[in-house]
Amino acid sequence: MRDDIKAETVTITGHGGDQIEAYQAQPLDQEKTGAVVVIHHMPGYDSWSKEVVRTFAAHGYLAICPNLYSREAPGASPDDAAAAVRAKGGVPDERLVGDVEGAANHLRSLPSSNDKAGVIGYCSGGRQSFLAACSLPLDAAVVCYGAFIVGTPPEGFPIKVTSLEPLAAQLSCPVLGLFGAEDQHPSPEEVTRLEEILKKQGADFEFHSYPGAGHGFFATDRTSYRPEAANEGWEEIWEFYGRNLGTGAN
Repeated sequence: MRDDIKAETVTITGHGGDQIEAYQAQPLDQEKTGAVVVIHHMPGYDSWSKEVVRTFAAHGYLAICPNLYSREAPGASPDDAAAAVRAKGGVPDERLVGDVEGAANHLRSLPSSNDKAGVIGYCSGGRQSFLAACSLPLDAAVVCYGAFIVGTPPEGFPIKVTSLEPLAAQLSCPVLGLFGAEDQHPSPEEVTRLEEILKKQGADFEFHSYPGAGHGFFATDRTSYRPEAANEGWEEIWEFYGRNLGTGAN
């Protein structure tokens, strides 16, 4: 861990050339290191998501979280922006890929980049992390309780997305999956189904499921937070990114 980091709001070029807001953090030393694009959860571009970005910087990585909701509700609170996006069925997949690509390119352009870039996503961002890994040349992807990678949302669910199963064969990088055994979206059955798909195609992946944890177990500001599962999950993340992006400074 290190205290010498710089965190700031920046503007990056996202999908279609749009200029979008993002939160960036980086170590202040000039050592070459890997980059992590943080895809925020469905509740939005909030203080917890920014805390995650700073955590990666404190562990030696370049990190950025694009505000995926900035087009629908510029300047709005995370809650209001999330409500506006849910009303439209969620972030379009094509736009998400473009925004992640822009964020990864931005980090790779920084002087201390080692040209390796990974992605991590939570909740809806977990699905989007897998989508990005199937759509872009990345070096590592972490999926934190991402629902509907396989299958589709039930009637009345606030986002309208399709299964990513047809894209799984295009996976560009190793994947780490972190899931709660008590979660319903994704359910343990959905996680098993995804595991079977990835095994069949010979993908480089590892999944971990935590007893007593449900959806959102990483989120320290929510009642779903489960410290033991979250701490174990972070250790898996540091080891995984250390292998695939660079060692960082744990």
